[in-house]
Amino acid sequence: VSTQSTGCTPDSAPTSTMLRWMKKSNQNDNDAYTSTLDGMKKVYKKYVRPLEELYRYQEFYSPLLTDSDFDAPPTVMLLGQYSTGKTTFIKYLLETDYPGLRIGPEPTTDKFVAIMHGEQDQIIPGNALVVDQRHPYKVLTRFGNNFLQRFEAAVIKNPVLQGLNLLDTPGVLAGAKQTVNRGYDFTGVVKWFADRVDMIVMLFDAHKLDISDEFSQTIMACKGNDTKIRIVLNKADKVTNQQLMRVYGALMWSLGKVLATPEVARVYIGSFWDQPYSNDDNRKLFEAEEEDLFKDIQTVPRGSIVRKLNDLVKRCRIAKTHAYIMAHIKNEMPVFGKEAKMKQIIANLPKIFQQLEQSTGIPAGDFPNVEEFQEKLRTFDITKLAKLNQGMIDALDKMIQTELPRLMAQVPQDQELANDDYMMAVRKRDGGALYETDLTPFGDGATMDILNSPLQVKEFQYEFEKLGPSGDGKINGTQAKLPMQESKLPNATLRRIWTLADLDKDGKLDLREFAICKQLIKMKLDGHDLPVEIPDIWISPLAE
Repeated sequence: VSTQSTGCTPDSAPTSTMLRWMKKSNQNDNDAYTSTLDGMKKVYKKYVRPLEELYRYQEFYSPLLTDSDFDAPPTVMLLGQYSTGKTTFIKYLLETDYPGLRIGPEPTTDKFVAIMHGEQDQIIPGNALVVDQRHPYKVLTRFGNNFLQRFEAAVIKNPVLQGLNLLDTPGVLAGAKQTVNRGYDFTGVVKWFADRVDMIVMLFDAHKLDISDEFSQTIMACKGNDTKIRIVLNKADKVTNQQLMRVYGALMWSLGKVLATPEVARVYIGSFWDQPYSNDDNRKLFEAEEEDLFKDIQTVPRGSIVRKLNDLVKRCRIAKTHAYIMAHIKNEMPVFGKEAKMKQIIANLPKIFQQLEQSTGIPAGDFPNVEEFQEKLRTFDITKLAKLNQGMIDALDKMIQTELPRLMAQVPQDQELANDDYMMAVRKRDGGALYETDLTPFGDGATMDILNSPLQVKEFQYEFEKLGPSGDGKINGTQAKLPMQESKLPNATLRRIWTLADLDKDGKLDLREFAICKQLIKMKLDGHDLPVEIPDIWISPLAE
């Protein structure tokens, strides 16, 4: 029985894989997050934006910020060559399909898909998405209609997406496919998103470690965002222990040539889908790696506000430097012969930067790339130059020294992510593959010594009795864990199965619940999706 065949409503949508790591949460964090964002909006509009508008910041760097840029949920972007499991990874996190999802060995995802939370499942086309003021995608219109036709939002009611957005991307091409023209600047789009998302998950297939030219360009487009990158070696259960060591070494060698950083990239090893492990020998390794990765993703919403504050400080420094540069150019302009003077200034721009560094005390690292700035100046309208407004710059400096530290103090450092009411709603949805509960034998660190009660389902009675139920006719988690793991399904899937089968939520299985558990395992092994809830016919004694 698939999820779609159960007639589920948005309210009964399955709790997603990410939710187990969202257990650590409370309301105080959300309050601090909102107030900090409000403060950031106010200081930007009062101190930063007027300076940017006066000196035409948006014509040299990025567009002026809007409220949607601050309010946008943190985003995790997935990158990788085709058939590395990006879309399957998202399905594993959400534990459900999202609208428009397609999975296959060929490049099935040919669009950038922003997956976000909403009350009703729907697909929003790119042209409609970029004009929606609630989303920070307006600037993407510069990549043209060909891109907008390959951009959409998939809206789904899922608890994971209440805290962050996911961004699925087209599979990066390899081999002869690299010569195909996508019709838009693919690496430019990747760079735009990379500069704005909070985490970049790059997936590699254990059987396809070669980095194509387009993938190499894609990785280079993420340059400057190295701290956001997480490497995932997916489908690692398809190789033996010895092969896995060689694959890991080959991946690190390939990445070392492309990333060109002295730090060793963190690589998470596993098989991120809900099917049985082909090689069960590394189960403990895969589960530990999965736990680390999900903990890492779980910190994204909490760390997003700090990242936005950091980006705002960075923007302030650039805006200040830009103001001094443009004011200096204005000061050098004669009454007549402005165009000739501008050409002279462009040629002498490196020396001008050195002079401003000495006269203003601005660090050399705050100045823009000379060649790129020269290119922008060649097409700049000279009439838009403005004189130095020292009062605005002094006000900006004071804001950086007083207001931003005050905002930083409002960001909770050790607080938890979501509130108790939210987690209660999660529990009412029976949890998900990443929802942690001590009432299943598949939770991390869970110790199960709980008895079960009998059920008259004769097909499974002999196997049930072999497990040695206690006097009250129930088996505990320790007794049930090994036979369930013989299916080789990931613990995340087994945890979901246990939660569904444990009808009375006592952490034990009687005979009927054990039969339900075995039937769910069989369904999963046969390739069917798990139901949102157990059908009444399975629960009723008449089902026998």
